[in-house]
Amino acid sequence: MLSFINDNFLLRGAVAERLFHATARHLPVVDYHNHLDPAALAGDRTFEDLTALWIAGDPYKHRAMRINGITEERITGQASAYDKFLAWAETFPRTWGNPLYHWNCLELQRVFGEEELLSPATAEDIWRRANAQLGEPRLSAQGILRGFGVETLCTSDDLLQDLGFHGRATARGTLTVLPSLRGDSITDVTRSGFPAWLAQLAALTGREIRTLEDYLVAVDLRLEEFARAGGVLADHALNSGYRFLPCTHERAAELFAGAAAGAKLGEEAGLAIKNYLILELASRYASRDWGLQLHVGAQRKTSARLRSLAGDAGGYASIGSAADVASIATLLDTIERGQHGLPDIILYTLNPSDNAGFASLTGSFAESGRPGKIQFGPSWWYNDHLDGIRDQLQAVAAHGLLHHFIGMTTDSRSLLSFSRHEYFRRILCNLLGEWVDAGRIPNDEALLTEAVTNIGYRNAADWLGRKVAAASPTLSSN
Repeated sequence: MLSFINDNFLLRGAVAERLFHATARHLPVVDYHNHLDPAALAGDRTFEDLTALWIAGDPYKHRAMRINGITEERITGQASAYDKFLAWAETFPRTWGNPLYHWNCLELQRVFGEEELLSPATAEDIWRRANAQLGEPRLSAQGILRGFGVETLCTSDDLLQDLGFHGRATARGTLTVLPSLRGDSITDVTRSGFPAWLAQLAALTGREIRTLEDYLVAVDLRLEEFARAGGVLADHALNSGYRFLPCTHERAAELFAGAAAGAKLGEEAGLAIKNYLILELASRYASRDWGLQLHVGAQRKTSARLRSLAGDAGGYASIGSAADVASIATLLDTIERGQHGLPDIILYTLNPSDNAGFASLTGSFAESGRPGKIQFGPSWWYNDHLDGIRDQLQAVAAHGLLHHFIGMTTDSRSLLSFSRHEYFRRILCNLLGEWVDAGRIPNDEALLTEAVTNIGYRNAADWLGRKVAAASPTLSSN
């Protein structure tokens, strides 16, 4: 069967079609949070087959295949690349209503020109046709991103990560690749591997780390390395059940000493020192004019069996309980009252019941002369589907100013996932078109074009560009 993805996919009405075809489809892409491998971008990786490019590193597909009863051998095990592709071909036709269905149709069509829908019956031909194209320069890592119109992207990087790859990737001249700090390894001192990670930090910075003060100095040295490499963003997870617990410096120093020695801290103690460290880091981010992204509400403790089998990003986490908005507000207020004030914030929630609360927080910490300082970020993870994107956009519009929304980011490990920017833009254009058709907003072409341009590209480009420009004296030329 041929694909149903046509030029007007998801666009219902002349206004929606005009906004997408005249404006949205031509916009460059700024992707400010993803999990691409900077080494693969620096080396402009090529791919041996469709499984290596499209399936091997995608926990969304792995999760769907497990639900479909596919054996783990054919997902992450020792099965052949072709058999893993067949396992996905068996699963794909059953993903109706899941965003994977639309995403995968777009990916195959946009990257490979594939018009047939994937199924067990079409799998062999699609495998053959796609693999025959993989040697083309346009299907290297950077070639794929160039095809999607990517202008700038920010990878998510541990404090200890080698930051040289970003500059080398940028030096290829295709796009700008910047690091962003994934700060959870700094704040989650209760994890079993923390003492070993701490020893690596000491070796990397050439400093002895005995006390909390030593730790913060070493962390600060690495933040400077991120800044020199062009980093202007950090992100932290506030998982399901997060509460704001005040913690004095003395108490934090005591807890840090225990964690560094391998002592097991209880849940309350772990939350207390996490809050202390986030406050310390947020002050450092604000002093550098970095942005802070807070990913709230993931239930990561589910199947211990799958965690041991598939690793921390294996696709087994779930949506957690609704956020404690009072704790989020207290965290932001405490940061704001600190020495350097509140950095620019992007709030993400995994529980859609938080949409209105998070969208309303964008006005609770506004700053004079700084539009869009607090953002309710794009639909994240399990909310990144047609209805979830619409709901998030409508929450921002109802409780904030949609005009200033920072727009889409992939938060993905897959190069082909950058087709999701097109998916988001189609949904945005259709929503605005619906509002015009229903008489809810005027059919003002100039204002509508401005809104699509700002939300689809300009807001993110300006937000990130201002930070990079402010930090430019410190950037390295690696």
